Amino acid sequence: MTVRRLGAGLVAAALFTPALAACASGGTGTAGSTASPTVSASGSASPSGAPAAGDAKQALLDSTKEISNGNFRFSLTAAGSTAEGQVHQPSQSAAMKIAIGGPSSDLAMKLDVIHFKPDSWVKLELTGPTANSLPAIKQLNLGKYQHLDQARIKGNRNLGFDFDKVDPAGSAVLTQGITEVRSTGTGTYAGTIDVTKAAEAGSLNPATIAALGTQAKTVPFTAKVDTQGRLSELVLQLPAAGQTAAQEIRMTYSDYGAATAAQKPPADQVVEAPAELYSLFN
Repeated sequence: MTVRRLGAGLVAAALFTPALAACASGGTGTAGSTASPTVSASGSASPSGAPAAGDAKQALLDSTKEISNGNFRFSLTAAGSTAEGQVHQPSQSAAMKIAIGGPSSDLAMKLDVIHFKPDSWVKLELTGPTANSLPAIKQLNLGKYQHLDQARIKGNRNLGFDFDKVDPAGSAVLTQGITEVRSTGTGTYAGTIDVTKAAEAGSLNPATIAALGTQAKTVPFTAKVDTQGRLSELVLQLPAAGQTAAQEIRMTYSDYGAATAAQKPPADQVVEAPAELYSLFN
């Protein structure tokens, strides 16, 4: 599984780096069947008298609007990786902690990332038997925040952060791809999504989408909204594709309007990023 563009693409960079790809083990989650009647996203009503599918889809489309205001906390879990953090558009700042792989992995990565426009920092930790074989590992495992040269990451989706596109997983684009949807309870939904445009959303690696083939057009999902109709959870159940096992991608949003500004790292904990760091994420 490869997850793309959490916030700025840093998760993608970690997962797409060839030396690190093996650390993300395939998940075993599969989409379960449901007795709820599936309805077309075209707007027809379900046989059970549930709200029209068009209304359900519109509710989910509307649920992502608050994300664009850029004041929330988020999390993302997928096979072999987790990420959590906050976006605070009012201060033009964001922070996230990312973990890829675990204690048993040949190579595991942890990142502590801070963006405070116009600066960005990353603290990197690589562990596991394979870590010692990576070139210039000592330069990368400094245990300090490495200050990023904005001129070197300008336009780089892997290391930069675009405060004009603050949605960690591109949920607004994903929900536009809903092909079937039904209400399963108060504030809960289920259906299918066409994820062929998910690379644009930043949620999936294009290679993963290609491997799904025709299955990419009907990926099962569930979603939850809070009492104010704002998206709180979106879960994709990716079917097995090629050598990749079926797996689950779970995105959550919380604390809308209540996130806080990121904290810049103390000056005595900051060094300039070496060339090896940029090479790792290119």
